[in-house]
Amino acid sequence: MTTRGYRILGQLRRYLIMTLGCLISCSAINLFLVPNHLLSGGASGVAMISYYLFGLPIGLQVFLINIPLLIASYKWMGRAYTLNVLFCAAIFSSFVDMLRFLGQYNAVTDPLIAAVYGGVFTGIGYGLMFKVDGSSAGLDIVAAIVKKYYSFDMGSVIFAVNCVIMSVAAVLFGPQIAMLTLISMFIGANITDKVVAGFNNKKSVIIVSIHGELIAEAILSEIGRGVTFLKGEGAFTHQDKNVIFVVANLTQLAKIKAITSAVDSAAFMIVQDAREVMGRGFSLPGAERYKKMELKHKFELRRGVIVK
Repeated sequence: MTTRGYRILGQLRRYLIMTLGCLISCSAINLFLVPNHLLSGGASGVAMISYYLFGLPIGLQVFLINIPLLIASYKWMGRAYTLNVLFCAAIFSSFVDMLRFLGQYNAVTDPLIAAVYGGVFTGIGYGLMFKVDGSSAGLDIVAAIVKKYYSFDMGSVIFAVNCVIMSVAAVLFGPQIAMLTLISMFIGANITDKVVAGFNNKKSVIIVSIHGELIAEAILSEIGRGVTFLKGEGAFTHQDKNVIFVVANLTQLAKIKAITSAVDSAAFMIVQDAREVMGRGFSLPGAERYKKMELKHKFELRRGVIVK
């Protein structure tokens, strides 16, 4: 297949994932949020308030709200960004109204459980869209423009507007609905982050030790993780040290700690979350197995010298 063919398949895959994300999030809105008079964030939240008060279709309102925002996006964010947003906005608006019949099933009657379900599934849907550079438009466009020209964080802008929506909900529908909406938004935001970043929990580890080379060899041979040396110097002793930087799975963290402690009980270690890790180095190729065995043997010999 030619490069152009792969590019077309890639675009089709992106649009299919965007469509699936819209389908999941719109189904969640109609199944869990609307029957319990809960709200979502952004433009759909504004549209849901009008729906509860006046019965206006949610999807149609979302599309009308997005028209001036799409014009602003084309002017300030460019054609490519706007086309992606336009596709998602059109599909999202259509699905919200097409799937309105799902509310008749009354899947969950407890508002708290409905808020949890709504947050989980809308989070999954939005996460799939964001993972392939899609967007449901609305506040995402406003936040992107504000970030580009005023350097404000997108999350802060979206959170500020959602706070306004929750305040309106508290006045119109009572504090209980506002709090349940906040719970749903919080769950949805965290699930979205998980979907975008992936569910593979990684940890970045920094180790400072005078036996850095031996620790690195042990990590390579015992665990099979790539290791990077950062040059360091003790501020008090002015002694040169190899600072070890390694990224590993959560299940491998205990073994790294055990190796470090066995080689150098006085080693200094920092463990941090690594939300998204890309690039080579998370599995040793089969051709390097012999090198791994050699490093393991070398480590055992040198460790024996230090223990003695």
